[in-house]
Amino acid sequence: MRDQMAVQHNDFGQHNDFGRNKDLGSTSDQAKVPAAFQMSSARSRSGAITVVTTPQGLPTRVRIDRSQLEKRPDVLAGEILRLCRQSAMAAGIRWRDELLEAGASRDVVDAMGLPTADDLSHAEQLDDERDDVPASWMRRV
Repeated sequence: MRDQMAVQHNDFGQHNDFGRNKDLGSTSDQAKVPAAFQMSSARSRSGAITVVTTPQGLPTRVRIDRSQLEKRPDVLAGEILRLCRQSAMAAGIRWRDELLEAGASRDVVDAMGLPTADDLSHAEQLDDERDDVPASWMRRV
């Protein structure tokens, strides 16, 4: 059975490609990065797998604990992909909230198809239900 997933809502928008903070100079130079361009992250509930993704869900960093390397490659890859999807949904939720706070019409934001917190919750619940059944009854001897 896989680790349970939990999405973290981290703001990675102030990082450059190398993961180091950018030197933005004075506070007047520090403009808030729009949610549409902020990196997002998700991690398994155990913390054994962490991904940082673009708002579209493309992984830019993946951290895997050594204990996870004993899993079958397809199972591990599935977990990483689920985390990437959930991270993208979290980024979409932040973008939706930012647009609504800026005064965008709810109809326009809804037409953009951005996910809601309920969508993310539903996706996590489906992942949990689908993965409650073991992939194999075999065990190491």
